[in-house]
Amino acid sequence: MAIETELTKKLGISAPVLLAPMAGVSGGKLAAAVTNAGGLGFIGGGYCDPDWIAKEMKEAGNTQVGVGFITWALERNPDVLNRVIDQQPKAIFLSFGELGGFAAPVKRANLPLIAQVQSVEQARRAAGEGADVIIAQGTEAGGHGSMRATMPLVPAVVDAVGDIPVVAAGGIADGRGLAAALMLGAAGVLCGTAFVVADESLAHPNIKKDAVAGNGDATTRGSLFDIARGIDWPEQWTIRTLTNDFTRQWADDLDGLGRNLTQEQARYAKARDAGDTSISAVIVGEGIDLVRAQQPADAIMNAMIAQAEDLLRRGPAFSTSGR
Repeated sequence: MAIETELTKKLGISAPVLLAPMAGVSGGKLAAAVTNAGGLGFIGGGYCDPDWIAKEMKEAGNTQVGVGFITWALERNPDVLNRVIDQQPKAIFLSFGELGGFAAPVKRANLPLIAQVQSVEQARRAAGEGADVIIAQGTEAGGHGSMRATMPLVPAVVDAVGDIPVVAAGGIADGRGLAAALMLGAAGVLCGTAFVVADESLAHPNIKKDAVAGNGDATTRGSLFDIARGIDWPEQWTIRTLTNDFTRQWADDLDGLGRNLTQEQARYAKARDAGDTSISAVIVGEGIDLVRAQQPADAIMNAMIAQAEDLLRRGPAFSTSGR
């Protein structure tokens, strides 16, 4: 069976799965692989380096992929959006800030505008500003996010935004999560953690190794790694990572980190460049328990869709009506 939803119809895809635009992970090859497997891949435009984005768009070849931005970073580099639009991506994805003036150029280009939110009120605002698809991101997600959990947030957003397709994100890493999201009223899922370990991922090999060995109990959310990287993230969004020696040293002593900031930022940068994951961040979510092997992105996609299809076929077995 095929899984057809309002998301697949709106975006012209065959599987209701989107690749999260993870900075430093979701490059052109990974995005293209997810698209070629039936979903829609997004390049992680992150902190808005236009030359890097252009390079990764070329890596995607003739495969249609989208581009995602951190909205507050785009506000500091607004010209980047038009440069990317000129390269004709499949869609534009914005998260962590208001759509504001960015909606108009996306609409003029006739591109789908996808907005990720972390609360019901944010979802209402995104709907009012013209979002074509709304991602409801729960706190279980890897990387930056907020406090609401995926399961209660998704149906609340579905109820709040009317006919706009809602996509569930946060803690979804296999077909069980996809099937569950559809039952919550979502039209699809956004997955990041499941694809960090993909062969096509830009993540360092040590990050992939630690991710495969990791578990959701060993993740933590806070601002430590943003401070260590010298990135001034707004305080309402914290970052979920695996715990490591660096979190054990500093997560509960940010004042102490501040007193040693120059030294520790230099130590962090050196560790990141060397792939030393005892210090540098392994950015994954609580769904990491379900990620047990490094493999090609199409294998991850195929397994997820097959599992979801099987579960959805079995759905009538839970109903006694008509027996």
